[in-house]
Amino acid sequence: MGGNLGCHRSIPKDPTDLSLSTRKFSAACNFSHILVNQERLNINTATEEELMTLPGVNRAVAQNIVEYRECIGGYKKVEDLALVSGIGATKLETIKLEICVSSKNGSSQHSPSSLRKDNEHLACTGMNVNTATAAQLMSIRGITEKIAKSIVDFRAVQGPFKSIEDLVKVNYINSSLLDKIRFQVFVERSRTPSTNTNGGFTCMTKSQPSPTSYSMKSEELDLPPGGPSQILSARPTVEVPPRLRDGRAVLRIATWNLQRCSSDKANNPGVKEVVCMTLLENDIKILAVQDLVDRDALDKFCGELNQPILSTVKKWREPRGLWKCCVSDTPTGQSSKGAHYSGFLWDSSCGIELKEAAILENPVTNGNGKHGHCLPYLGRFYVGSSELTLVNVHVQAPGELIGQNGRSQTSNGHKAPPLSGKIQETLKGEKEVLVLGDFGLGSDGQAVEALRKERLTPLVPPSLYTNISTSSPRGSLCLDNIWLSRTLKKIYTGHCCVVREGLTNPWIPDNWSWGGVASDHCPVVAEFFVDIIPKESGRHGNGIASVDRGDTMPKHER
Repeated sequence: MGGNLGCHRSIPKDPTDLSLSTRKFSAACNFSHILVNQERLNINTATEEELMTLPGVNRAVAQNIVEYRECIGGYKKVEDLALVSGIGATKLETIKLEICVSSKNGSSQHSPSSLRKDNEHLACTGMNVNTATAAQLMSIRGITEKIAKSIVDFRAVQGPFKSIEDLVKVNYINSSLLDKIRFQVFVERSRTPSTNTNGGFTCMTKSQPSPTSYSMKSEELDLPPGGPSQILSARPTVEVPPRLRDGRAVLRIATWNLQRCSSDKANNPGVKEVVCMTLLENDIKILAVQDLVDRDALDKFCGELNQPILSTVKKWREPRGLWKCCVSDTPTGQSSKGAHYSGFLWDSSCGIELKEAAILENPVTNGNGKHGHCLPYLGRFYVGSSELTLVNVHVQAPGELIGQNGRSQTSNGHKAPPLSGKIQETLKGEKEVLVLGDFGLGSDGQAVEALRKERLTPLVPPSLYTNISTSSPRGSLCLDNIWLSRTLKKIYTGHCCVVREGLTNPWIPDNWSWGGVASDHCPVVAEFFVDIIPKESGRHGNGIASVDRGDTMPKHER
């Protein structure tokens, strides 16, 4: 999502990936597989996140564009977009200069009225190394933070680069690295007045800029100058929660609906930073995740935590741990937006192991032979010398409303469907069990009747809201909760919170602006006493006893 406040203002993902006059571009935020023609967004290949960078296109409209595209087998011309719900002729006029329709062989079609003469739209040739900041240079494949700073320092002392070859004079850059990055950069010492520069990418244009290409100094957008690639994310100043309470070791378990989290979304550096830093700053050791679009999305967060690339994660002052994840083999639910999966993330360095994970299948099906309810995802964990059962729930409430900001909202006038009938059988056979996740409505709704019958206790009262947006940072709905069994009340420390700080990032789209939230849902965290190690805890540990159970790894674990 670099460049003119649009992820389609981008640089080549792979300099060697050039064939048949088709260039695969990737934005600085690691969006992938987007075909760009003359600086326009290809609506036949763009993801929801990329479509949201178009003026006036929010999450709901982006989803409609993708769904209609799949229904008709791809757009034949730009004008087809007017048939999408939420677009129409008026909005199409606003965005048609920003889009194109390209096939896989590289051919493209534009709106006839949007064609320009005299090459008014020239393709960006990469990043200008004479104007890019260190933060922008780090978005280039192969450029580390150390190399980016060296480029900026060299430029400050020696003046602007005269040619790309001059980059070999910079510390840490040799001819081999130069060959890898030369297709992603260019040298320009002066710019004509008609050049619009945003986020280090230079595009020559004489046309009137659309809202996605306004200067970041625009008072209407009220955003810092330079675009997201020049904005360094500011994490809240936090004090890591104590790992001992009353002299006893504690474990923090959380639930988080990541709202249609695809691989593309998980690769967004803003989303990745928010998720990873929220886990570290709040010392969360087990996270139940809902609403995953792709099964490999959690792998992105594990990879960043274990081998960080983002500066904020790298510089975390405490041990980061060793993270693992598991995701349901099949979808745990189906909504109007498509199938979704559930999963778990956990820090295995502190004595936590996954024993098994499975979907609680509901024996009752609807008339189509499909399960009529969202299916809970059960995970049994070893925590020190104890066992703990987590039931990960995602209840999709009917009557879902789309607010003015395009975010999903649930009306209190609608009843969420009850939990799967299988869950009550499971609760009767388990002692130490947590049921956590997105319940669609508050703890007083009919959907959780089975939990109340088994005398489970909700930790989040209906008056405490768990949703969030940039327009409503304090929330208005209680959707997420953690229910604990009677036996777990004995080890519950009494500390439970809804995390609201640090959930936004400059790299995350917010309708057609930036600085959005990673999800409409806040993480909910609960704290429990656990076994302690009699000896001094290890480098990565938090005082939880580690028990050797062999090297057997459950098939779900990754």
